[in-house]
Amino acid sequence: MNLIASPGQLRASLLRWALVLVPLVVLLGFVSGRMAQSGPGNPWFDALAKPGIYPPPATFGIVWTILYVLMGISLAMVCAARGARGRGLAVAVFAVQFALNLAWSPVFFGTHQITTALILIGVLDLAVLVTIVLFARIRPLAGLLLVPYLAWICFATYLNFAFLQANPTLDGAEGPRSVERFEI
Repeated sequence: MNLIASPGQLRASLLRWALVLVPLVVLLGFVSGRMAQSGPGNPWFDALAKPGIYPPPATFGIVWTILYVLMGISLAMVCAARGARGRGLAVAVFAVQFALNLAWSPVFFGTHQITTALILIGVLDLAVLVTIVLFARIRPLAGLLLVPYLAWICFATYLNFAFLQANPTLDGAEGPRSVERFEI
């Protein structure tokens, strides 16, 4: 009995993992953003002064979809590396950073806690850096696939800070409410 997998078996394992993890990561990211009412259309967010470097709103959906796909592929590569040293720790750290990622939108957009969101995204930056290092030890390409994600969340960290600087009185504030009154 041969215990070593053939290249075809390894590719099939990676494909199976990717077919499950890529859609799952994308779906969870979408659900987190949707539940938090992230982006334009959120009355509180619409009332915020936007920093000059704030990109067009459509950019976020495009970029996040690409990043979530890369994250799913990267995770699939590590999960498919059966028997790899440090695989369990790498997947656990990925899960922690992904939970932090999913928590950011509800904190920022849902509860309007700009300062708390800034702290959260700062911790996320460090967690993603650790994830990259751990993934790269198992599969260098898996770590490399997460570099654009790190770059984007570093940019998002700056944006979070800029929103806080431009809107200190709206940190934790209730959003404007549309009220229509009729006198009878």
